[in-house]
Amino acid sequence: MNKSIIKELLGKLPPFTAELYWLLQQSNKPPVGGYSADRLIEALPRWVVQTKAAQRPATGKRVLVFSMLRYWVEHTAMTSLALAALGHQVTLAYLPYAHWKKPVSRFDLRRQDLYLKAALKPLTEIVKTISLLEAPVGDSLPEEIESQLDAAAYRDTQYSLLHEEIDVESDLYAMRRERDLRHALVILTFLRENKFDAIALPNGSILEFGMTYKVARYLDIPVATYEFGEQSERIWMAQNADVMRQDTSGMWNARKDTPLNDEEWIRVKDFFATRQGGGLWENFSRRWQNIESQGGTKVRADLGLDDRPMVLLPANVLGDSLTLGRHTFSDSMTDWQARTIEFFAKRPDVQFVIRVHPGEALGWGLSVYDILKEKFPTLPENIHLLPADAKVNTYDLVNAADVGLVFTTTVGMEMAMIGLPVIVTGQTHYRGKGFTIEPSSWDQYFEILEKVISAPKDYAPSREDVESAWTYAYRFFFEYPQPYPWHVQHFWEDEEIWPMEKVMSKEGLAKFEKTFGYLAGELIDWE
Repeated sequence: MNKSIIKELLGKLPPFTAELYWLLQQSNKPPVGGYSADRLIEALPRWVVQTKAAQRPATGKRVLVFSMLRYWVEHTAMTSLALAALGHQVTLAYLPYAHWKKPVSRFDLRRQDLYLKAALKPLTEIVKTISLLEAPVGDSLPEEIESQLDAAAYRDTQYSLLHEEIDVESDLYAMRRERDLRHALVILTFLRENKFDAIALPNGSILEFGMTYKVARYLDIPVATYEFGEQSERIWMAQNADVMRQDTSGMWNARKDTPLNDEEWIRVKDFFATRQGGGLWENFSRRWQNIESQGGTKVRADLGLDDRPMVLLPANVLGDSLTLGRHTFSDSMTDWQARTIEFFAKRPDVQFVIRVHPGEALGWGLSVYDILKEKFPTLPENIHLLPADAKVNTYDLVNAADVGLVFTTTVGMEMAMIGLPVIVTGQTHYRGKGFTIEPSSWDQYFEILEKVISAPKDYAPSREDVESAWTYAYRFFFEYPQPYPWHVQHFWEDEEIWPMEKVMSKEGLAKFEKTFGYLAGELIDWE
């Protein structure tokens, strides 16, 4: 038998087989296929000392934090300590997986579990830790959860491949469905046997994170899902909702009638001027364009655009969890793009430009460009498909456009901010806010598209709508994200800036305490 078969058999044997191997062979090293926790092992004792020094009296509130994957385990360990310092009774439940799309033998997984238990041992002085790898597995799922398994596995596979069209007969889909099923059975049993007042977990949309969210909602346990965008010291958060849906309705309903003051107007205008110019602004860690602005006139000349009306479609990143499952009447984002290309292929009187998101140049999967080029090897002269690495500033295209078509990209909001008519086809955070056009069927979409390209100015947002778009943009970028000290993508750099003792100081609590309260179940008050 080969080595992998032996490992698989050993992994199914009763406890202590992997344990004995781990102790004898490499008790201080992560196993093959696992991940190193060296930085966490070094930092945890220091974090625990600082947490103990700042610890408040017990609140009696029981909070569960769920985690997996190296970067989230590091991040949630610190978050768990912060919640414990504020007096909450915190449990960190985790899975030892190093990957979400690679199979791993049960034997190696058990060894990684032992390694991680040892790494997290200092945490147990303040936070209860529990591995869910060997936790009791339930016998069955309620229909409400079981009926979501196929869709969950489908989305996980889309996310893993960064592709909307996937093969449900593939090994990856089967693996993701098996893991989602097992986790649903485990977390359902765990949450029924252990009572929590609140749950905090990353993302809430995909993988075991998504399944934890679904089971928590089924059991009616308050749950906060959170993710990180492009701002340092800020966190996206949703309560009893999937944060990747970016439901801003609560914030907007409370804040839409409050006009921006002069200082806020200056701030939001400076921000968008920097964003559109391709620069960095304040606490934003990403440049939005791969080239500085050259102006709408120059981009028209460079692309050979003439005086015919120009319709711009800025695409989303393919497979991003902000876009998966956000279609309204199409089968997917690329399905909508393909049918729109077919529409404009019959309209030589209009120029159509698709700008593939510059961020796709950094991805690991197929690009929107690859998919559309395969469907349309040749395009008529009025249709321009620009790849992710095209040296074109998207905002120059915006300034040259007459009409905008978007799925969920925030560029659609920005086009409305300069007075362009924008047709939105996906479930984006600014949908329904009053400054975009939102068809709900294919027939309605093509009917509206015909009307808008025939007379763009007749469908442009009013002056009041444009002002509303600017107000919403300010609220979305500067009020919707909550203050938070540690960004998951640059966690260790942030931990140096905001060590636990500083976060728990008068300065740190003044800035972050409310957000920790939201993670522990306190309701966000947008007023």
